Amino acid sequence: MLSAPPEPIPMTTETLQSEFLRAVTARGQFHQCTDLQGLDKAASQSITGYIGFDMTAPSLHVGSLTQIMLLRRLQQGGGKPIVLLGGGTTRVGDPSGRDETRQLLSEEQIAANAASIRGVFEKFLSFGPGKTDAVMVDNSEWLLKLNYIEFLRDVGRHMSVNRMLTMDSVRLRLEREQPMSFIEFNYMVLQAYDFVELHRRYGCKLQMGGSDQWGNIVNGVELARRMDGVELYGLTQPLITTASGAKMGKTAQGAVWLNADMLSPYDYWQYWRNTEDADVGRFLRIFTDLPLEEIARLEKLQGAEINDAKKVLATEATAMLHGRAEALKAEEAARATFEQGARSENLPTLTVTQEEFAQGLRVAAALTRAGLTASNGEAKRAIAQRAVSVNDALVTEETAALSEADIFDGAIKLSLGKKKHVLLRVR
Repeated sequence: MLSAPPEPIPMTTETLQSEFLRAVTARGQFHQCTDLQGLDKAASQSITGYIGFDMTAPSLHVGSLTQIMLLRRLQQGGGKPIVLLGGGTTRVGDPSGRDETRQLLSEEQIAANAASIRGVFEKFLSFGPGKTDAVMVDNSEWLLKLNYIEFLRDVGRHMSVNRMLTMDSVRLRLEREQPMSFIEFNYMVLQAYDFVELHRRYGCKLQMGGSDQWGNIVNGVELARRMDGVELYGLTQPLITTASGAKMGKTAQGAVWLNADMLSPYDYWQYWRNTEDADVGRFLRIFTDLPLEEIARLEKLQGAEINDAKKVLATEATAMLHGRAEALKAEEAARATFEQGARSENLPTLTVTQEEFAQGLRVAAALTRAGLTASNGEAKRAIAQRAVSVNDALVTEETAALSEADIFDGAIKLSLGKKKHVLLRVR
């Protein structure tokens, strides 16, 4: 039984055979493995591995980037990555780490979300027909065709309810007396069955995920052994939190989305630039392809020089997602704005019509429209706290409105604090 993590085995880059596991270990992405020696041997040749992504929003956020980078390491190490889209499991909802039932989405919403997030994976993985080229699969291909009675007989009989009740996703909800629906309780069965189907269809032998998915991954390994008599592997990486304990990808302004239409390359660059000092080396190892020797040099920088390492992290991470040109634009915009006090044309932009502008647009409303504040009330409080400026001039009146006189070279620079800026254009 694999209900608990196996005894830790000393791991060093010298003792491991596979390039994949050496990289995962050296870059701090290893947490647990169901059979380290077996996986190391299998991965030293070539192995197919997958991670599942449910489509609960039009974009993945930066918290999912840790999983994408794990697939990238697999491909770089000669393995074949499978991106499993949860067209079926999204209809159920993963209860892991939640106190309440996820909102069920319509078929149309799920399809729209899937179409919206597909392009992100192509920024990090090479897709195609080759031996190590990534493939994208949707579990609705087999889950939506299941016959309930047959599924209970063929799959359900191998799943222990006693065991399922010990899983964190279930146990923690019950201990906190938070309700769990029967449909959520079935999620781990469907995820385990995904692994069986991916092995049958694609020869997939490895499932990966965050450490909170350990129980679900082990279920898949055991189900495959019981149903098909095959030995598969599970690998998890640590859940990423910041040095201060905050959850990765969550900010006061909301989620850090990977789609450019939901978060601009400039704001994405700024997110990485604002990394805590203690996280710089760790994030460089996980979220960039920079050589480890260079990362070791950068993380040793002290005092104000650590900001140079943060800029490298921001540019490299942004280049991987949005391309090198956009990353350099964001870097230059930040330099012009923060180091020279200038107004850069590469800042995020809000466009309003000439008619709307002529009717009167208050600064508070413009801040909210631009996404710098969540509401007009928050914008007014920021003005009262002397944190808002227009064209670098402090705004002191909560009812202040923009005018034609504020337009300079076709735009108005709105600023919240020292680090958040937007150009408002009138068309």
